[in-house]
Amino acid sequence: MKIASLTQDLTYQDLKPSISVLFETNSTKEIRIVFKKGQQMKAHKTPFPIVVEIFKGAISFGVNNTQQQMLEGSLIFLEGDVLHDLTAEEDSIVRLSLSKNDSVSRVKKVKTV
Repeated sequence: MKIASLTQDLTYQDLKPSISVLFETNSTKEIRIVFKKGQQMKAHKTPFPIVVEIFKGAISFGVNNTQQQMLEGSLIFLEGDVLHDLTAEEDSIVRLSLSKNDSVSRVKKVKTV
């Protein structure tokens, strides 16, 4: 059994979203991304499918240059190789489920504003 919290020990960084690993399972890596209002993750792709959950806040989620307003409680699934970007419309907590084959360091290298 593994237990993690999306709300404990939050760190809001001034210059870029804060990315931390909650835990790994046999098939996924569960990641928390903490955004301050206005912070972005610029357009990028992942080689594997992902699931993104807006746990708290609101995110403008771009998929192939089309913006989706995602509010607290929203989930989105993307196949691999789909161009996407995120902009925090307010302070937000995002849960990202990565394939076990994907790399957390790749996520941390995504260009931000």
